[in-house]
Amino acid sequence: MKGKILGIFGLLVVLCGFMTVMTSDPWYNIGTSKFLQAGNIENLLSRTALYGILGIGVAFVIITSGIDLSIGSMVCLSGVLLAIFLHVEYAPQAGSPVSQVASESNSFETREPVQRLQTGDRIRFSGGRRARTGVYTVKAVEGTTVSVEEDLKNDDSNGEIATTVAVKEVERLGDDAEHGARVVIAGNHDLAVRDRLTLVHPASGLKTEEITAVEKGNDTTTVFLRNDPGDRLTVEWLAIPLIRHQRMSVPMALTCVLAIACTLGLVHGLLVTRARLQPFVVTLCGLLIYRGLSRWLTEDNPAGLGEYSDGLCQLGSGRWNLYTNDATGESFGIPIPFFFLATIGLIAAVFLGKTIWGRYLLALGRNEEAARFSGINTGRVTLMAYVGCTTLAAVGGMLFAMDSLSISPSSFGNFFELYAIAAAVLGGCSLRGGEGSIIGVIIGTAVMQVLNNLIMLLKISGTLEYAIIGSVIMVGVLADELVRFVAARRRRKQSVQE
Repeated sequence: MKGKILGIFGLLVVLCGFMTVMTSDPWYNIGTSKFLQAGNIENLLSRTALYGILGIGVAFVIITSGIDLSIGSMVCLSGVLLAIFLHVEYAPQAGSPVSQVASESNSFETREPVQRLQTGDRIRFSGGRRARTGVYTVKAVEGTTVSVEEDLKNDDSNGEIATTVAVKEVERLGDDAEHGARVVIAGNHDLAVRDRLTLVHPASGLKTEEITAVEKGNDTTTVFLRNDPGDRLTVEWLAIPLIRHQRMSVPMALTCVLAIACTLGLVHGLLVTRARLQPFVVTLCGLLIYRGLSRWLTEDNPAGLGEYSDGLCQLGSGRWNLYTNDATGESFGIPIPFFFLATIGLIAAVFLGKTIWGRYLLALGRNEEAARFSGINTGRVTLMAYVGCTTLAAVGGMLFAMDSLSISPSSFGNFFELYAIAAAVLGGCSLRGGEGSIIGVIIGTAVMQVLNNLIMLLKISGTLEYAIIGSVIMVGVLADELVRFVAARRRRKQSVQE
């Protein structure tokens, strides 16, 4: 195993040297190498970390002589579930859904009685299919019927009305200020940081800005906006306070995604150990099922985490800055996902090499029947491997989602299982089972990412990417067979000599 690790590490060094020379202009001036640029190294570290987590997960399954083809779809499902659990909606502080728009009587029929709405108030109607979106003046309110002074023109059966408040004062704070603008609105409103304010012009114009601070007065509320809404904003505009509603807390959402992944891994393991189905068939079905579920849950529309770009998503896209060159403005930092890889890799290496359960995994992969006769609960060990694989796939999927901020269920995570399997095979995991090294998997992942980087920097056609992955897996399998043949031949010679 040490020989395999040294061999793949040597290949990584050679590839890095080759890339350094080939991307330098001229070739001998490595200071101009595009490969060694800070941004490129950061990207390599980030990609290696994200794919490395998937590779460690699948390595546990491969060591047991199994396989998991559902990793890419599990990545997609995890990202989609995280986006669904953390979905944020902004609802008007005083708003009501509309069930009927009657143009003949110029009235809105709401689904529930309207509260705190009086004659002369201004409301904004939106969301209708045929009725015109706009600002209207309330003429009368009777239960669930709101009559307006303006002509509605068209009937409708859908939409929402929101009560507007007057803008009393507007102050632009400039680009260098902590806040973009200061806006005073009429009335006392229970607003908080991260709520939003929609600014509406009675004739035209619509802006929605995030609230960064709130100050309450006697009959007014002062809100500070993150961005400057521009010089068009005056006291002629109206405001609609929007309250932020988050479906689930961040810790709860992360826990739920991991719990679902553990459960699916347990299902994989039970189908393999109890139903005696082939791992290939079980995880291939998982690949199709999880991809289909992801598309169904989102109605095949992209899901996003843009609300958390400055907070939670920094776990996937942030970095720990090490230095900044004041002269050039260039900086270099270690991506946050790399710390996840280092932590997971250390725990996995200790588990595999220093615990009895790690020894059980290796024994199971070498000879399941012998392991069973020696007293090892092979079913439990197999379950543990599949649960670990899907859990790490979920961790990687959430980090990928945090990095990209947007999840397209039809393509997100496609063929990620190939990257993970190729990295594991390159790193010394035998597809026959019984062999594997965590440090080897990480190095194998780095090799895969350098090869991908080679395609981009040397402007090789991207259509060759999967051909290279397939070739890498083939070379890894051939190398494993060659090592086995040489080892078997050496053992035969020794037995003859004895």
